[in-house]
Amino acid sequence: MLTGKIALVTGAGRGIGREIALVLAANGATVIVNYNGSKESAEAVAAEIVQKGGSAEAIQCNVSDFAASEAFVKQVLDKYKKVDILVNNAGVTRDNLIMRMTEEDYDTVLDTNLKGAFHMIRHLSRSFIKQRGGKIINISSVSGVLGNAGQANYSASKAGLIGLTKSVAREFASRGVNVNAVAPGFIDTDMTKNMTEDAKKTLSSMIPMGKMGSTKNIADLVLFLAGDGSDYITGQVICVDGGMCI
Repeated sequence: MLTGKIALVTGAGRGIGREIALVLAANGATVIVNYNGSKESAEAVAAEIVQKGGSAEAIQCNVSDFAASEAFVKQVLDKYKKVDILVNNAGVTRDNLIMRMTEEDYDTVLDTNLKGAFHMIRHLSRSFIKQRGGKIINISSVSGVLGNAGQANYSASKAGLIGLTKSVAREFASRGVNVNAVAPGFIDTDMTKNMTEDAKKTLSSMIPMGKMGSTKNIADLVLFLAGDGSDYITGQVICVDGGMCI
């Protein structure tokens, strides 16, 4: 399905990003596994892809840094000549009530979650436009659609990502580049595994379908948006949330 395609997934060393990288690779894409934190985790993802017969490389870059992102993109394009699929997944949280939230916590989340996506799109824009094709998929959140108490910074960053998606979709539409956003709800990841059973039940009661989603639920939608079947879809925000945004 994606044979011959080069996919770059930011924040792909764990969680949703890891699953996206594995699913894209399983469908034929060569995957750049971007990470900023754990080199060991990212290299493990790349190694798993290779062991299964795929192609992948782990490359470190702090996407919140404009110059570092530019150098990272140049490194990728110099080696692979193109990027067909960009998944802006890198994200951090610094949760707190707004009356207690520090400027540093606000800036850190916005810089990674929102500016990081801008940096990657900005530095790859000429390449996408030149090749007159490509898929950009931004990982937003239901927090960016609904808001969430204690997450003013995170919700603002994810809402901003939706605005960025729609604006870039308009700019790139005539060049054959599709730009869409995926908004996950409560997803079962390593973070939620540490929750108590009571906390999980409370969380599930807020979801119309009565359960948390899986990382594969997100990755499967990304796979569709990365493929030919989504060629006439752009500027959309698709919630994968068990009905939370109904």
